[in-house]
Amino acid sequence: MTSIHSSDVQTNKAVQHCALWTALVTPFNQNGSVDFISLREIAQHQAAAGNGILLLGSTGEGLALTAEEQFSIVDFICGLALDTPLMVAVGGSNLSEQLQWLAQCNSLPIDAYLLATPIYAKPGPVGQTQWFSALLDAAKFPCMLYNVPSRSGVDIPVETLQQIQNHQNCWAMKEASGDINKFLAYRQHCPEIDLYSGEDAMVPYLVSGGVKGLVSVCANAWPEATKKYVECCLSKTATQCQTLFPLWQNAVDALFAVANPIPVKVLMHQQGVISHNTLRAPLTALELANSDDIQHFDQRIAQWLAAYST
Repeated sequence: MTSIHSSDVQTNKAVQHCALWTALVTPFNQNGSVDFISLREIAQHQAAAGNGILLLGSTGEGLALTAEEQFSIVDFICGLALDTPLMVAVGGSNLSEQLQWLAQCNSLPIDAYLLATPIYAKPGPVGQTQWFSALLDAAKFPCMLYNVPSRSGVDIPVETLQQIQNHQNCWAMKEASGDINKFLAYRQHCPEIDLYSGEDAMVPYLVSGGVKGLVSVCANAWPEATKKYVECCLSKTATQCQTLFPLWQNAVDALFAVANPIPVKVLMHQQGVISHNTLRAPLTALELANSDDIQHFDQRIAQWLAAYST
């Protein structure tokens, strides 16, 4: 494959035209070490499906990894020279550590960053503006902000996004509050920002609001089907694509029956695409007492893809 990282122009174009980013899981061996064999296979599968790859997000259990493990994963994926854009998460709540992380990753052939609100601290509009401004200044690649109040405890205020939307590195937002009104408020007041859904099932309902694409958990288990689903949504009217909602909503519910990424890793292990369903504590596959639902919807999604493809 030919790497897409040969110039800034190509990199920015690749980022801007990627409608589906897979928030990649981090496979582990039974002893808890990173399973690089499975990691290579699932990353290559995502690239073959045409999906962008997000590394070390919450689905990738990024905050459960050591700094050395985080860098080894990013460096390993970069070494594969995949023909698809790569985004790296910047998490945590220690600003100096996040700036050091950006300095490390700035030298790698990646394409974008995902910048999250610092967890636990619950900063207000001023604190978040200062936080994101510092990260944007330090980044050498386009940045997607991440609004996920279920994990951070607070929303990214509209006034914060208004303050930073014209920064040269502020490209997009992953909106994962599940609140359509919040999405529409960002769209209305921050027109310079591309908005991506962080909720797989919400895409049909966000088409009329100008959603650019999806940052997906489901795509880990269903790379090709999720790609077709997003393409279908973005190519149709809101009314047309809402017919997709019941199946995908039920499938998403199954994949979030317990804390993400437990169900999707269990399913991927059942599919044979990762060698183990190991997670980092405090998460455990034992939390999912019954996997009948995810197996059922694995079959349903496969049937939907076959029917759509014909």
